[in-house]
Amino acid sequence: MSFRYRRFYAGPVEAVIFDMAGTVVDFGSRAPAGVFVEVFRRHGVEISLAEARGPMGAEKRAHVAELLAAPAIQARFVARHGRASTEGDVDAIYQDFIPLQIETLPAFSDLIPGVLDTVAALRARGIRIGVNTGYNRAMMEVVLAAMERQGLHVDSAVAASDVRRARPFPAMCLTNAADLAVRSVAACIKVDDTIPGIDEGLSAGMWTVAITASGNEVGLDEKDWKALTPAQQADRIGWASDRMRAAGAHYVIPSVAELLPVVDAIEARLARGEQP
Repeated sequence: MSFRYRRFYAGPVEAVIFDMAGTVVDFGSRAPAGVFVEVFRRHGVEISLAEARGPMGAEKRAHVAELLAAPAIQARFVARHGRASTEGDVDAIYQDFIPLQIETLPAFSDLIPGVLDTVAALRARGIRIGVNTGYNRAMMEVVLAAMERQGLHVDSAVAASDVRRARPFPAMCLTNAADLAVRSVAACIKVDDTIPGIDEGLSAGMWTVAITASGNEVGLDEKDWKALTPAQQADRIGWASDRMRAAGAHYVIPSVAELLPVVDAIEARLARGEQP
């Protein structure tokens, strides 16, 4: 045959799956970064906030492993302990990380401005809401409870510990999609402030939207962000946007407050037969 049938989804967006820290809560994604610095310090190794943010978005034990694998951090570990790190060290640091992270999460679970209005507008269009996270289930439950108290309710929540392989693999997004009963992954949008989160959405076959101003790449709390001049903000957003676009994000926006026009644009592309 000269022509063959190609099946594609051309309906509306059915679900938006949000990351948590830096996307819907914790402006600047400060909670995990600060705890990584502290837990490494307790194990005799100094790391900077910038270093701690490097693997952000990954499952937290994997995050520890990636930090220890960084040559500069590994050199500091060897200088302090007289040997290379082992899987046992990864486990020990991660086990100390868990209670410290859970202890600090309530102080870093405020909703990011614009999130409630955006979610309300999505729901008014019949779009279902999911979240997933690099946190384990116990950590996620702390944040979910804080979100509920502030009026943010979700239809599906998946933690990194709920799947065999978390970000950058697609399992969490696909679990969300199954929970939300979508007709196609092309009907889903993944919104995330980290490169592993964008990788996750792309691997799941979804549209991806990267967050800059409120997220890990800029890494400032709301007060410090607002203290920057417009030119400084533009520089920070430009740098973060370049990284996110290079990672393959379909769209890049400063915060979730800017999401609705992107949903419109994606629905127009779907109607034309375009796919993620």
